[in-house]
Amino acid sequence: IMDGRTRAAGAVAAATATRNPVGLARAILDDGRHVFLAGKGADAFSLERDLPQADAAWFATEERRRQFAEFQADGGGFDVDMKYGTVGAVACDTLGHVAAATSTGGVTGKRWGRIGDTPVVGAGTFADDRACAVSCTGSGEFFLRVGVGHEIGARVRLSGESLQVAADAVLAEVKALGGTGGVIVAGPDGDMAWGFNTVGMYRGRASSEGSRTVAIYANEPA
Repeated sequence: IMDGRTRAAGAVAAATATRNPVGLARAILDDGRHVFLAGKGADAFSLERDLPQADAAWFATEERRRQFAEFQADGGGFDVDMKYGTVGAVACDTLGHVAAATSTGGVTGKRWGRIGDTPVVGAGTFADDRACAVSCTGSGEFFLRVGVGHEIGARVRLSGESLQVAADAVLAEVKALGGTGGVIVAGPDGDMAWGFNTVGMYRGRASSEGSRTVAIYANEPA
């Protein structure tokens, strides 16, 4: 999670028992001493802050069990084509402050200890009032290599590109390297954009004026 007004951020990886990892990331941001906690240290901090906990069974949905069984049946190879389970949000308030938050369980079949782009500030999550807020989903290794979130923000702030132009350009870089995925972007003026180089991306937007839009595929109105 990242606050575009101050560029304060909180991130967590390899937590094992916190029900809502973004809540833990927010607690890290609010604490202010560190930006990124992982593993046992993240679990301990979560307990210190009395955040809701759960055992491993609570996190295992039937769909994820099915995906894992399919992965095992196919020989256990790393599956880059598995649907991503990332959930992200970007927002702009009435004062022009932007923020972003992203959460994921990671890609099926990853090596233990692997960390993707989601918790990495500037890769999967980024916010800066001078530019925009970005939340990403996709093949994390490529999003890390490109630094997608920060790259979009830099193009907006330094080159004056629109949110859509910047998002499309950076996703083209990801695609050129062999990666797939998408982004949602919010600017301090209330403008919003999204882009993806896959068949579809579940997405939606809402405004304080009551407008609501949801879509999946590229040809749907946004």
